[in-house]
Amino acid sequence: MTRTGFYPGSFDPVTYGHLDIIARAARIVDKLVLGVGVHHGKQALIPAATRIALLEQVTRPIAGHTGLRIAVTTFDGLAVDAARKSHAGVIIRGLRDATDFDYEVQMGQMNAAMAPDIETVFLAASPATRMIASSLVKQIARMGGDIAPFIPKEAREAMAGALKPAH
Repeated sequence: MTRTGFYPGSFDPVTYGHLDIIARAARIVDKLVLGVGVHHGKQALIPAATRIALLEQVTRPIAGHTGLRIAVTTFDGLAVDAARKSHAGVIIRGLRDATDFDYEVQMGQMNAAMAPDIETVFLAASPATRMIASSLVKQIARMGGDIAPFIPKEAREAMAGALKPAH
């Protein structure tokens, strides 16, 4: 029997923190569906199609090394509904700090009330990636800072294209 996990996020941009959680999720699931959130109320820096392509590209080495089957999809509703649609029995969430913990536990409990058959699993961020947040990466990039320590080269290239001023 295949154990399928669902890892939702904006992945705007995909960071080394995301990749850390994906690689570690390979220890507990056979297939991981990466759910790229495309919420109409939020304006993403990188278009959804580009985020999907980036995730497919940068997770290929993880899949090859671990044997994890990775699929990428978009969703615009509740993560728990997208997990159910993906036939996932587990929602994977990464935790950086106590603030994440408080929010994610509350979200996990709400998801459990809506879908008792889907378990939420929290993976603590590795020390090397725990400070990385997509929002901070975008802020650093907008201010001309070096984001190389935080995101893969492919994501840096996508961000550079997205941050170029329109002529």
